[in-house]
Amino acid sequence: MSLVSSLKRLVPPTLRHRLDSLLRPLLALPRGVLILLGERPQGKAPHIFYGHGRIPKPEHQTYGGMVKFQRMQEEFPNSPHRFNILYMVSSRMPYGGEQIAWFARKKGVRVVWNQNGVAYPGWHPVGWRQINAPMARIHADADYVFYQSEFCRQSAEQFLGTRRGTSEILHNAVDTTVFTPAAADPTPGSLVMLLGGTQYQWYRLESAFQTLARLRGQGVNVRLLVTGRLCWISDEAIAVRQARELVSQLGLDTDVEFLGPYTQADAPSIFRRAHVLLHTKVNDPCPGLVVEAMACGLPVVYSQSGGVPELVGAEGGIGVPDESNWERDIPPDPTALAQAVLTVAGRREMYARAARQRAVKRFDLKPWLERHRQVFDAVLQ
Repeated sequence: MSLVSSLKRLVPPTLRHRLDSLLRPLLALPRGVLILLGERPQGKAPHIFYGHGRIPKPEHQTYGGMVKFQRMQEEFPNSPHRFNILYMVSSRMPYGGEQIAWFARKKGVRVVWNQNGVAYPGWHPVGWRQINAPMARIHADADYVFYQSEFCRQSAEQFLGTRRGTSEILHNAVDTTVFTPAAADPTPGSLVMLLGGTQYQWYRLESAFQTLARLRGQGVNVRLLVTGRLCWISDEAIAVRQARELVSQLGLDTDVEFLGPYTQADAPSIFRRAHVLLHTKVNDPCPGLVVEAMACGLPVVYSQSGGVPELVGAEGGIGVPDESNWERDIPPDPTALAQAVLTVAGRREMYARAARQRAVKRFDLKPWLERHRQVFDAVLQ
C-alpha cells in the first residue's frame, strides 16, 4: 500500500511497528463493513476470498503466497464480495488481515490459514514480536491450518504458540506439466548455476558469488544466473552497485548474469537455462522456488536448514551443514557449497532425474488442490 509505505518512511524504524498497529484496524474497516453487509453464498460449495481484492495473472510479476493464489484460481476463483471461506497465507497476509479475519468470523465465514515462516531474532532483530502477533492470533483462531512444512509447524509452535485446532502439513506444490525439464542441455560443456527468487538478503548473493569464485578458482567452466530484484536495502540502485562491485572484485564480470524480476509464465524457461539451483538462504520455511526447480530437473545445492531438506530429500540434491539458529542467521560456507556443486555436477543426470521424479511424486499441483477441496468441504459441514 503506497499510503502506508509513505507514512512509514516518515517515522523512525523503531516506531514503524507501532504505526502499523494503529493503521491496520483503520484501513481494514472498509473491507470489514463490506464483509458484514455482503451476501453469503447459498449451499455448501466453497466460495473463497484470499484477503486480496485482486489476484495477479501468471503473466504479472508476483512472489511468495500470491503464487499459491494464482495456482488456485481455476479451481477456486477469488470471490471478494460473496464468500464462505477466508483463505489466507501468512507470507502474503493482506494489510489488516487480522481484522479481516475477525469480521469474517463475525459473519460466520470459515477461516483457513496457511502458515509459512515466522519472524525470529536472527532474521528480524527489531520488531519480530510485533510481526508475529497478528499471525499468532489468526493461527490460534482459524478453523483449519495448513503448515507448509514440518519446520513451519515447529517454528509456529515456538513463536506463535501451540495450536489446539485441527491442522496438517501440506508442502507447496507446482504444476509439473508446465514446469518441465529442458529438452536438451542448454549449454553443453559448461555448468550454469541459478540463484533464484528475489534477492532481499545480501548474504544470499554474497554466498553465491563466493561459491562461484571458488569454482572458477578450480578451473571449472561455470556461470551464475541471478534473478529477482536486488532489494536488501531500500535504494535498489545502491544495491545493484554493491552487487556489481563485489562481482568485479572477485573477477567474475563475465560469469554473472542478472536477469531481474520474472513472472510465473517466464519461470520454466529460466529454470531450463540452468543445471543446478544454488539456494543459499538459511532457515527457509518451504520455498516454492525449490519445488519449481526440481520439477524442471534441477538438483538443489542448499543450506541444510529450515524446510528445504524436507523438499529435496536425499536424492534431489545436496545440503551443506548449517550452524544457524534463532538468534543468528549464519551464511552457508562457500567452500562447502562449491564442493557440493561439483559432486552434483559429476552425477548431474542422476540427480536431475531424481529431482524431477521427486517433484512429480510429492509436490504435484493436482493432489494439492484436491486436498484443499477436501478441507474446504469439511470446514463448511
